[in-house]
Amino acid sequence: MFAKLKLFLEKIDKHRDDLLSPHIRKFWPRYILPNRLTILRIFLSVLIIGGLLMGVRDRLLLVLIFIIGALSDLFDGSVARVLNTESRLGAVLDSLADKMLVFPIVVFILFRNYAWLLLFLMIPEIISGLMTIYYRTKRKVISVNIFGKTKMMISCIALALILIFDFPENPSSFPIALMILSATFACLSIVLNLRIIKAKGLKTL
Repeated sequence: MFAKLKLFLEKIDKHRDDLLSPHIRKFWPRYILPNRLTILRIFLSVLIIGGLLMGVRDRLLLVLIFIIGALSDLFDGSVARVLNTESRLGAVLDSLADKMLVFPIVVFILFRNYAWLLLFLMIPEIISGLMTIYYRTKRKVISVNIFGKTKMMISCIALALILIFDFPENPSSFPIALMILSATFACLSIVLNLRIIKAKGLKTL
């Protein structure tokens, strides 16, 4: 079941790249490098964090900033693969940007009434982050796997729904269910990384 789900999601991800690649080759401005999209996402994340800390409750503004950030995540990986500009720095920045975009909003929305779900979301991220840091000290890179990509996509959909329909009130049941699903994929991502580490003969933490 695990392997079948992984293969199914990888086929969907490849299909997305196949759909985007001819348009990227033809229309994408070459001066907009993937890392610049990632840096844009980090900048937008800082705006969101600052806005939440300063009490900004303009739903339209937050939705607009968040959607632009989420779209940058959709394109940066595909652009890097199509234009052959993938790099270790890009992988590190992309992971950092994803966390900066998602988790400030998650904490703000869930902390008061859904602390259990916030914990369920945070624990896999902490474990994943520790694994990444540990293996980077060993000069090994743990790439984002298909379960991690799926987790990010589901998180973005859930947060977009919350910002559009619920914010600043408590989120409704459907986006909460999506957040639970996202946390489940985060756990699956750790399991897959451990299998990859074992297959490569690396020592676990």
